[in-house]
Amino acid sequence: MSNRVVIVTGAARGLGAVVAKHFHSVGYTVALADIAFDAANALATELSAHHETACAIALDVTRKQDFEAARDALIARWGQVDVLVNNAGASKVVPVMEISADQFDQVIDVNLRSVLFGCQVFGQYFADRGAGRIVNIASLAGQNGGSATGAHYAAAKGGAITLTKVFARDLAAHGVTVNAISPGPLDLPIVHESVPADKLDKVISSIPGGRLGSADYVAQVAVLLASGDAYFANGACWDVNGGLYMR
Repeated sequence: MSNRVVIVTGAARGLGAVVAKHFHSVGYTVALADIAFDAANALATELSAHHETACAIALDVTRKQDFEAARDALIARWGQVDVLVNNAGASKVVPVMEISADQFDQVIDVNLRSVLFGCQVFGQYFADRGAGRIVNIASLAGQNGGSATGAHYAAAKGGAITLTKVFARDLAAHGVTVNAISPGPLDLPIVHESVPADKLDKVISSIPGGRLGSADYVAQVAVLLASGDAYFANGACWDVNGGLYMR
């Protein structure tokens, strides 16, 4: 069992919930941070039914002060934080020529500004401690310019990959690593709900492996990058896309 503490943003549902559950299953104490506090709290209650090994935190990832409050609350509660997983994300598909300024700003705030603030707040805390791990969940869209999830989303995730490199270089001397994971299409309810069946079939047929990715595997990669053994993985973008994009 681990006595390490991880905070996962956007942990109330989807990939974030899978990541939080997996960290918990391997012995981490988990803080599930989400603007949807009730949903996050329900999952945290389920995970820590018999032990105080999970909690929910109301967190608006577009607000730096919310990251600061989360950091302080977790230190007060558990004495430390060891890992940050910047997972929160959102988008609405809009043709690139029709994206409004407000739509662009909203997607950039949730998917990119959040990475900046999370890395600033927890990166400084980890640097002061002399140890820490940050894992940023990017996307295949940020690598290949795919617009299936919106060009503004692709731009934000591309920016998240770049910020990963910037913070990795800046924090490395302080015992902190920063890495990204770029998943391709995953077998998650939100994918099946948001993508019409005929379009999803075309996506699957374009993947060399001929199947959607596993959110559980992405979670396993996150746990690997959060481990002490991963000290020499830094500034990397780990591709989990079934060969849909090779570089």
